[in-house]
Formats: sequence, C-alpha cells, structure tokens
Amino acid sequence: MGNKGLINIETAARAEVDQKISAMREGGKILGNLLRDLKEYVKPGMTGKQIDAWVRQEIVKRGAGVAYDMLDEEFPGAICISVNDALVHGAPTDDVLEEGDKVSFDLDIYYKGYFTDSAFTMLVGGKGSPAVKKMIEVTEASMWEGIEQVKPGAHIGDIGQAVEKVLRKGHLGVIENYIGHGIGKTMHELPEVPNYGKKGHGYKLVEGDTICIEPMSALGKPANYIDKDSNWTVRMKDGSTGCHCEHTVLVTATGYEILTMPD
Repeated sequence: MGNKGLINIETAARAEVDQKISAMREGGKILGNLLRDLKEYVKPGMTGKQIDAWVRQEIVKRGAGVAYDMLDEEFPGAICISVNDALVHGAPTDDVLEEGDKVSFDLDIYYKGYFTDSAFTMLVGGKGSPAVKKMIEVTEASMWEGIEQVKPGAHIGDIGQAVEKVLRKGHLGVIENYIGHGIGKTMHELPEVPNYGKKGHGYKLVEGDTICIEPMSALGKPANYIDKDSNWTVRMKDGSTGCHCEHTVLVTATGYEILTMPD
C-alpha cells in the first residue's frame, strides 16, 4: 500500500474519532443537564417508579434514546435507582422515598450512535446521617482524584490506585466486583476501569479514549449480592449503605475532558 492509501486510512480513522467525540460531547451534555435537573426534582414522598417515568420522558424530550431499553436482558426502567443498602443497578419500585434516604441514580443515554453514562448519590431532602453524608463526599472526592490521573500514557492502574487511596483513607468499604469501563458505540467496552489498582499497571490510555470512572463504596464491608426479587438490584450483605458516582471522561491530547458535566 502506498503513502496515499495510508493517509486515507488515517484520515478516515481520525474522522471517526472526531465524529465519536462530537456525538459524545452533545450526548454527555444532555445527560449532565438531565441529572442536574433530576437532583432538583427528587423530593420526599416520591416513588422510584414516578421518578423513572419522569426520567424516561425527559430523555426523549431532550432528543436522546433510553439506553436501558437496548440491553439484551430487559431492565425494568430508564434509570437505576439504588436506595439505602442498594449499591447499584437498582430497579425502580413503588416504594416511597423518605427524607434522609440515601439514593444513587445511574443513567446511560444513547445519542447519535453513542452512549454516555453518569451517576450521583444524594440524601433525599438534603438531610440525613452525617456518616452517609461523609461517605458521599469521600466517594465523590475519590472520583475526582481518579479523573485527575487521566492523560495520554497514563495507566488504568494509576486511576484505580488514586480512587482506592481516597476511599481507604475515608475508612470506606472498597467495592471490587463492580467497576468502570470504556464506552462508545456500546454501553460497556474495554478497557475495564477498576476502583483499585497499582500505579504503572494496566492498559495505557491514548488520546480519543472514552472511559467511565465510577467509584463505589460502602459504610460497612464491601460484600454484596443481587436481590432475587428484582434480579437486578445489588445490595450490601451486611445491610450497610452503598454509594456510587460516575462520569464519562475523554482522554485529550494534554489530559482529560469530562463529557457528562452539566452547563
């Protein structure tokens, strides 16, 4: 193959990456703004299914697709809603949220052929256990510390070690069996992005990669199980409170860009 052929292949590859980044920027902004508005929308007395219906309506109204409708195994909702001892993948229910409940919201959307993914944890009504409030603050801090490691040439282990260090310093249970991931044309892609690791180990990031960094923690021990009633909701075995936060992050030429930040 001559130089012209190589140039054409490189140009096509670059165009595909540019298309991906453009679509994920737009989709990520839609998702970030939706989750920002969701945080304001949630009030004591609402049920998970009421919130789920609002989220589904908002996804469509904002021009995106309901990603959880596209799973091979049917999920009973448009958003994961994990309350108190539920860690992740919470199936929406008719249970009423009470002031002080911990609730984690995890949402994927589909836009122009690409997925974006983000999550946050909050206390319903803004009040609740000081220990749970601290857990949320520490878990979010671990996510930001993990994001700060992102740049071309950085290893996945750099991210995991940074996240784990913050969680352990905060005396939280570190969840190891649910992890972050690459994302793009499919919801979950390589590389895997654990919330633990060793600096200098694992996949080496390159410009144009898009990954989800999503620390998960527990007030108690990290052991968890899937609730058989829903076949989805992951709960803490010791009944303690679980926490989850997440952003979709683009590796840029000089560092990173968070694609799922609101305006």
